[in-house]
Amino acid sequence: MNLAVSIALSHLLSRRRQTLVSLAGIGLGVAFFLAVSALMRGSEQDFMRRLVDNSAHITVYDEFRLAKPQAAELAAAHGAVEIHGVKPETEVRGIRQYKQKLDFVSRLPGLRVAPVLLGQAIFTFAGKDLGAAINGVEPDLMKNVSTIDQYFVSGSLASLHSDPDGIIIGTGLADKFRAKLGDKISVTSPTGLVRVMKIVALFRTGTASYDEGQTFIILKRAQTLLGRPNVANRFILKLDDPARAPVVAGQIERALGYKSQSWQEASEDIMNLVKIRNIIMYSVVAATLIVAAFGIYNVISTVVLEKTRDIAILKSIGFHARDIRLIFLIEGAVLGLVGSVLGTGLGLALMAGLARVEVKSPFITTQAFLPIYWGWDQMALAAGFAMGSALIAAYLPARKGGRVRPVDILRGAA
Repeated sequence: MNLAVSIALSHLLSRRRQTLVSLAGIGLGVAFFLAVSALMRGSEQDFMRRLVDNSAHITVYDEFRLAKPQAAELAAAHGAVEIHGVKPETEVRGIRQYKQKLDFVSRLPGLRVAPVLLGQAIFTFAGKDLGAAINGVEPDLMKNVSTIDQYFVSGSLASLHSDPDGIIIGTGLADKFRAKLGDKISVTSPTGLVRVMKIVALFRTGTASYDEGQTFIILKRAQTLLGRPNVANRFILKLDDPARAPVVAGQIERALGYKSQSWQEASEDIMNLVKIRNIIMYSVVAATLIVAAFGIYNVISTVVLEKTRDIAILKSIGFHARDIRLIFLIEGAVLGLVGSVLGTGLGLALMAGLARVEVKSPFITTQAFLPIYWGWDQMALAAGFAMGSALIAAYLPARKGGRVRPVDILRGAA
């Protein structure tokens, strides 16, 4: 074994330029693999974390997944009657008897729930009109299902208790109005009702659309303002285990009848796009390592051709075909191992550089940097793929070297 290693190293050192080119190819391939996969997986984890933390795990809507059959259809459900021109019954939107249904959901284990009445309104301040959403909430329940409390720059959800006409707005909306804490703002509902409300708290999530388009008031005040007394139009749920959301959502929908959507269902299209992106990404970075492996193939193939007489001599003094194959496989393994080590070091440097790149976007108002995944599993994957490619690239010429017939070679040389 030591002799095989010594011969393999002497072969590589005798062709230093080609060896260095092969090492550079493997090293750059591994580094590129690490940098791209770290960025892609980091962005995926950051997206999923934001999705799970900032979104409801389950949302119960005031609608049915399938339209209810009309009364005329039910009247002749089993008869040979064809009905045309049925005028659908008009139903008032909202979760009926929401308090009883809220009590049922809150008794389920491993979750927290809060009712919300969501509507739209026009906000007026200093002669400027802007539209935004109103979230009627119960602060004590809402803080258990929302991360909004950690984004307050002044006040909190509990500040709504200090004033029955209090309102919480985002800093984005406040900046557009040039309003500040304590100012009074006029709110006009779709029914034409106008209320003057006092700004009791300000939040900044860093997402411009949310900071400019969402407001919070007491649930009862929202019911009065929107003309929907004793009504909520959605339940927001947070689970101790977000992965159980589809199962719990199905259980709630079967019990209440209302559409219950898990965060996985709501984000299904986006998650499918993420999977497709990952497939494309790994295909591209794997291709770079495969291309680098061709360099190893060329180096070892050239060595086999140039060292044919030496191979014949080795076989004539007792080396078996497997010993010859082992020599060239060791050459491939050395190139793959050294290239992986160099590539991992370069890849870590690239990852550190990418982690310092600041992201500037009109949709993000806080300072943010490129998210990088630092897991050792991706480094092992890159090194393992590089080693595998190197060994496969070395095996083909190694097999050819092992098939050399010493009698034919030495007779031809004579």
